[in-house]
Amino acid sequence: MQQNAKLTIVATMACAISACAGENNEAAPDDAPQNSANAADAAPAAADDGNNGPVRPNTDPYPSTYEPYPSAATLITGATILTGTGARIDNGSVLIEGGKIAGVGADLTAPDGATIIEANGKWVTPGIIDIHSHLGNYPSPSTQSMSDGNEVTNPNTAQVWTEHSVWPQDAGFTRALAGGVTALQILPGSANLFGGRSAILKNVPARTVQDMKFPGAPYGMKMACGENPKRVYGQQGGPGTRMGNFAGYRAAWIEAQGYKKQWDDYWADYDEWDPKGDEDEPDAPSRDLKLETLAGALSGDIRVNMHCYRGDEMVQVLDMAKEFGYRVTTFHHAIEAYKVADKLAENGVCAAVWADWWGFKLEAYDTVRENAALVHAQDGGCAIIHSDDAHGIQRLNQEAGKAMAAGRRMGLELPEETVITWLTANPAKAMGVLDQTGTLEAGKMGDVVIWNGNPFSVYARAEHVFVDGALLYDRSDPKRSPRVDFELGQPGNDATGGAGQ
Repeated sequence: MQQNAKLTIVATMACAISACAGENNEAAPDDAPQNSANAADAAPAAADDGNNGPVRPNTDPYPSTYEPYPSAATLITGATILTGTGARIDNGSVLIEGGKIAGVGADLTAPDGATIIEANGKWVTPGIIDIHSHLGNYPSPSTQSMSDGNEVTNPNTAQVWTEHSVWPQDAGFTRALAGGVTALQILPGSANLFGGRSAILKNVPARTVQDMKFPGAPYGMKMACGENPKRVYGQQGGPGTRMGNFAGYRAAWIEAQGYKKQWDDYWADYDEWDPKGDEDEPDAPSRDLKLETLAGALSGDIRVNMHCYRGDEMVQVLDMAKEFGYRVTTFHHAIEAYKVADKLAENGVCAAVWADWWGFKLEAYDTVRENAALVHAQDGGCAIIHSDDAHGIQRLNQEAGKAMAAGRRMGLELPEETVITWLTANPAKAMGVLDQTGTLEAGKMGDVVIWNGNPFSVYARAEHVFVDGALLYDRSDPKRSPRVDFELGQPGNDATGGAGQ
């Protein structure tokens, strides 16, 4: 296919949403910004060469170029609203204006020209956030040539960045959008002790991963304990045991501490250096991409996401974090989190879990369906429902519903307005973006889902999905469900209906 034709198809994919947004709302002007931007505008200044200040490696060399799709003022009325803050508003309203939440309450007035959606009998929630996804790295079609989630070359590959593997044309993104997912964290796989950096994305059609990157979101780092690293590397020089895993972590953290000290000492020496004196300008240390990521975790700038199943190993990891002075933000999968839920809460660590996946390997054997509920029940507990699966991400609301039902059966009080935080506010907090999304509060991003009923019902469907105020999915309108570029021209694939209409 010629390049110009290819670009036309990609542009059509995006315009199918932005243009029809004007059909239901106010038409966007011809010069309205699309989902792209000049990277130079967003990029921080290049590191100094030493003549005008100390060398400081660029911490954001692949900056977000995300810009919201055009939107118009929208008032949703008459719905049951779960705000994500723990509140429930019956017969409430949500006003979206300028791409932001402008108001949430019982009686709101629509501004002139606003679209009004009568949502009687429907429910409204913040957009779902999946803290553990591999979309784009293990995309559809699932072939070996597209398998880019695990850099299985060394137990420590902290130097890799998962965004460099993300394929924006993965059809899984549009299917997740139809399930109400408006943001997600893409993680490297779990083959390695240190798997690399994560990427936090807005779930929008785009040509590049930079056009999807959540603006201002911090980086995360993936680590893995237990069976996976020792299975992968047991016949490749190790680690081959759990004690080998921990020895590998600790050796890496010791090396990272030394690397961080070199840079801290250099910056301190530079501050004390007198350019007019006799001493030479301090020399900057050599950069090391692997240690740069680990040092970022030690500094608290990069959030640690730890794949870990067994409760005893989680506690050992917490001890290791104290030993080296970093913080684990979330244990992922966390099959046995319920066994150590009090210790997780004491340390301010979230547990991202499935509702009822278990038994596919020995360390995943000893779970209970009440896992998430028991984590939540602790004072300060933080439960999250995640997917780790291209199909599960399409129905995370149902997964949370199953976990809620299990907790209720054991007698825990779990109202819908509380459980929605497992899908919205808690992952946003763990990912470092709660100040921007995850709840329906004035000033936050207009990431909103209208459901046809109680979102925790097996019959629930997302009817409208807004991302930054733009209506990107409408179950009743195939034009707001475009197929990704790669699907076009395949048998049975028209330009619209990509989420299953």
